[in-house]
Amino acid sequence: MDNNQSNHTQVLNINRVSKKYFLQKQKTFKEFLPSLVLGGTWAKDFWALKSINISLNKGDSLAVVGKNGAGKSTLLKLIAGVTSPTVGKIMVKGRVAPLIELGAGFHPELTGKENIYLNGSILGMKRGEIDKKYHEIVEFSELREFIDQPIKHYSSGMYMRLAFSVAIAEMPEILLIDEIFAVGDADFQKKCLDKLKEFQKNKVCMIIVSHSLEQIKNFCNLGMVLRKGEQVFFGEINQAIETYKKLLD
Repeated sequence: MDNNQSNHTQVLNINRVSKKYFLQKQKTFKEFLPSLVLGGTWAKDFWALKSINISLNKGDSLAVVGKNGAGKSTLLKLIAGVTSPTVGKIMVKGRVAPLIELGAGFHPELTGKENIYLNGSILGMKRGEIDKKYHEIVEFSELREFIDQPIKHYSSGMYMRLAFSVAIAEMPEILLIDEIFAVGDADFQKKCLDKLKEFQKNKVCMIIVSHSLEQIKNFCNLGMVLRKGEQVFFGEINQAIETYKKLLD
């Protein structure tokens, strides 16, 4: 086991990371006015994550599970750099590809082709890289006959297929996946899963948030259980699933 670990390269280290948000208590001006005049508190602290510690190597696949509101999506956003930790440090080695909030940055008035370039640049790809990958992206999305149409005319399934195809165009060191196993129809879902398996073979570190325990059991070697922002378990996937099931009882 030590020999295997020595062959791995650490790509992610999360050290005592916590994330605090401020929640407004009052919802109306009438409720807010006394706080404004009398100097009362109109917002409260909310710790979405509390003292998270994990370390992942190249080739690891981690499933993050927990009930709604446990902090799963917040964790992915921290790793992706969308937001910063309130406390603690995150070390990321290499490029991160977030398959979270697919299509964020797409413009409905622009065509599919124009949005490929727009979204690709948002994901950190250079124009030349998108040029090289363009036909591959279109072929994977299966939207060639619609690619010059404004995406406001796309169905939700078409929109998600294009977004997924752009996001996986470049092979990253770390891939973040948030509940995107239901992209498109059954055939397209299989193609997406096959692509993720290809990433695994190339030792891409994957972090997956999903409520599908069967899928994460097949995909992941590690599991992390969150409860109300706290890390309940981090370790072998089967133990993680059993720990999570006990929380549901």
